[in-house]
Amino acid sequence: MAAKIQLRRVGAKKVPFYRIVVADSRSPSKGRFIDRLGWYDPREKKVGVNKENKEKILDWIHKGAQLTNSVKKLLINFSILSLDELS
Repeated sequence: MAAKIQLRRVGAKKVPFYRIVVADSRSPSKGRFIDRLGWYDPREKKVGVNKENKEKILDWIHKGAQLTNSVKKLLINFSILSLDELS
């Protein structure tokens, strides 16, 4: 099973809100997911990833989950993860 850490939109029309989730790469973007890791609100420019969720993200990466480009940019831009931790 190839897992991806990706964004999942859950907001209403014209009110975007995203969850950071781990999902099987074969499932659709709005389909089933394995684990919820945090959230992102682009309207207020906030990311909700606490210390426990940061450890979960690193654990999933070590298990072989791939970050999508958008999630990688978010985590690096908001100083949640560094490039050294992603390697």
